[in-house]
Amino acid sequence: MFIGHFGAGFAGKKFEKTASLGTYFMAAQWIDLIWPILLLLGVEKAEIKPGISAVTPLDFTYYPFSHSLFGVIVWAVLFGMVYFLIKKNSRAAIILALLVVSHWLLDLVVHIPDLPIFPGYSLKVGFGLWNSFAATLIFEGLVFVLGVYLYYKSTKPKNKIGVYSLIGLIVFLVVMYISNLVGPPPPSIEMIGIVGNAQWLIVLWGYWIDKNRK
Repeated sequence: MFIGHFGAGFAGKKFEKTASLGTYFMAAQWIDLIWPILLLLGVEKAEIKPGISAVTPLDFTYYPFSHSLFGVIVWAVLFGMVYFLIKKNSRAAIILALLVVSHWLLDLVVHIPDLPIFPGYSLKVGFGLWNSFAATLIFEGLVFVLGVYLYYKSTKPKNKIGVYSLIGLIVFLVVMYISNLVGPPPPSIEMIGIVGNAQWLIVLWGYWIDKNRK
C-alpha cells in the first residue's frame, strides 16, 4: 500500500478544512514515516525476498512498534493529542487520529499475514490482497482516485501554483507507484530506509499545495 494512504490523506480535507493537506498526509502515512527510521536504527527488521507476494519483495519480519495494531492506536492517540494541544481543534485532531489508524486498516487488506496485533504476541494478520497484482492495483487505485476527487471538490486554487502543484504531485505519486510495482527489488534494506525517509518531502509538498488552494 502506497498511494492508497495518500488517497486517505487527500480525503481528510473533505471532512475538516482547517488542517493542512501536509498534516493529513503526515497522519495517513505516520507509521510508514517512522518505520524507515526504526529500520535504519535496527529497532525493526525486514528482509528482501522476491516472490514472497505478487506485489512486493519485502518480508516485514519485525515491526511491532510501528505496525502492530496496539502500536498504531498509541501513535494515533499521541498524534491527535499533540495536534489538539497546538491547534485547539478537537474535530481535526480526531480526524487525524483516525487517519493514523486508517493506515493499519488499509494495510490489513493488502498485506499477507505479517501485521502484529500486539508487541510480543505471535499472532499476525493480513487479508493478502498482495497475492493478486491486479486486485491490489484496482483497490489502491480506487482509494487514491476517490481521495484526490474529494480533495479537489473541497478546495479551489488561489493561483496557477495551486493547480500545477497538485497535478504534479498526482503524476509523481502515480509514477513512483508504478515504478515500485514493475521495478527490480531494492538493492538493500538500508536503501529502503533511506528512500523511505524521502516521504517527508511529499508531506512538505502537501503543505505547499494547500498554501496555494483555498
